[in-house]
Amino acid sequence: MKRVVITGMGIYSCLGTSLDQVRQSLYEGKSGITTIPERRSFGFRSTLTGVVPKPDLKAVLNRHQRAMMPEEALYAYCATADALKNAHIEEDLLNTEDIGLIYGNDSSAEAVIQGVDRVRQVNDTTLCGVGTIFKSMNSTVTMNLGCLFHLRGINLTISSACASASHSVGLGTLLIRNGLQTMVVAGGAQETNMYAVASFDGISAFSLREDSPEKASRPFDRDRDGLIPSGGAATVILEEYEHAIRRGAPILAEVVGWGFSANGDHISNPNVDGPAKSLEMCLRDAGLSPDDIEYINAHATSTPVGDANEAKALYRVFGDRAVPITSTKSQTGHEMWMAGTSEIIYSILMMKNDFIAANINFENPDEDSAKLHIAGKRLDRHFDTFLSNSFGFGGTNSTLIIKNFR
Repeated sequence: MKRVVITGMGIYSCLGTSLDQVRQSLYEGKSGITTIPERRSFGFRSTLTGVVPKPDLKAVLNRHQRAMMPEEALYAYCATADALKNAHIEEDLLNTEDIGLIYGNDSSAEAVIQGVDRVRQVNDTTLCGVGTIFKSMNSTVTMNLGCLFHLRGINLTISSACASASHSVGLGTLLIRNGLQTMVVAGGAQETNMYAVASFDGISAFSLREDSPEKASRPFDRDRDGLIPSGGAATVILEEYEHAIRRGAPILAEVVGWGFSANGDHISNPNVDGPAKSLEMCLRDAGLSPDDIEYINAHATSTPVGDANEAKALYRVFGDRAVPITSTKSQTGHEMWMAGTSEIIYSILMMKNDFIAANINFENPDEDSAKLHIAGKRLDRHFDTFLSNSFGFGGTNSTLIIKNFR
């Protein structure tokens, strides 16, 4: 099998809109979470959210192009443009290579609602707007990015809840390993408007700790009371190793393992067996043992049952090994469809800068997290191999192992 490396990264998140900003936020333990009081009048129980600035792309994209793009596609454009630049991919390479595109996205709620509201208002479907269909389809991100960046390889949207972006990296890796692509743009995007997450609030999934927004996301902590929605976009450039060497690409890391599973159980309640199976498969695929993993970026979203079951799965696979574990969602909230890729980027930034960001707000372990080495404070240390978990509704699980490249 061919080796798969990461040659570029780009991110647009509540921790920053550049790699340098995000690295600094991670290092300082900065939270990107605040409240939006206007959501209360809409009926939200919780107004907590990760706030992501809206991109202004008027100087970059024309009006027609922007009319086809919902919020999450704008985020994805910014992250992908930065990732391509970071990978030293210019117009001539885009025009001569059949570069693939696999991106995670599982909703385009705002565009659907706006389009339907317009039709109801005027009673005429022809006046809903030419861009509505392209903005409202779940594949809106890949269709827009594919056209804007002239990507002519595979063009595929992964819709698998909060494992979407992780699966996009895993599937891109699989295609390159087997010689079906030499390069794949992979990532995930998440809209941050209130329409996209109202139903989550409706099932009491969100934290109610509004008096201290920066302390609301508490993965693995005994006093966690729910997740905080967030979003943006994250993109990595996956490339076949020999191809990257030939073009003198800046190689950042190598994807060495992908594991996946389905719980085959309850549609919303996670279990232990499914995540454990994903972890074990990923280790086998990488040819590594639990002793080889030096850091784990957990899925842990700050929900009572989800964090507990992931802790159980991690303990089943890693036992009493003192491998540091954190959830960057303590700083970002849950970035949902983008989380699997953003957390790869967060972890690579840590790996390249010799630190492990703190699992902030971890003050009191519960009976499950007490068995793990949860890093409640930043660790200034070098590591070369990490594992990242992403689990989603419907019991879809994805695990990736990434190694440093020197």
